[in-house]
Amino acid sequence: MKDIRWKQRFDNYTNALQTLSRAVELSRQRDLSELEQQGVIQGFEFTHELAWNVLKDYLEEQGFVGIVGSRNATREAFRNGLLDDGETWMDMIKARNLALHSYDPHIAEEVAKDILTRFHPAFVAMAQRFGALAGQPETNP
Repeated sequence: MKDIRWKQRFDNYTNALQTLSRAVELSRQRDLSELEQQGVIQGFEFTHELAWNVLKDYLEEQGFVGIVGSRNATREAFRNGLLDDGETWMDMIKARNLALHSYDPHIAEEVAKDILTRFHPAFVAMAQRFGALAGQPETNP
């Protein structure tokens, strides 16, 4: 079975997304502490890493070759209708790079805000689309 790899990675993605979703839910109940905000950013980085690798593995299973890196995988997935909002996904890559290379608390706050309001919904939409492709019943991460 060639498609096992993307499905296995997708399972890991949904697990990471569930953890991130709990943090998003907590942020709706109260303001997050600085430490919790750092956890949200780290959870986002992990979830994003799994997301683009799911995209890459799925596209390769579909016969695409030469996909290297998150930008390339994201563009190809958008072109092929696997992602709805290419701009949000490209912004995720920028935010991930900012968060990885900056210790500025203002940048961290902005990145966390984007994760909670823009990026998390995009992750959920991807989970729903790939859940359908994997033949899984629809769930709400």
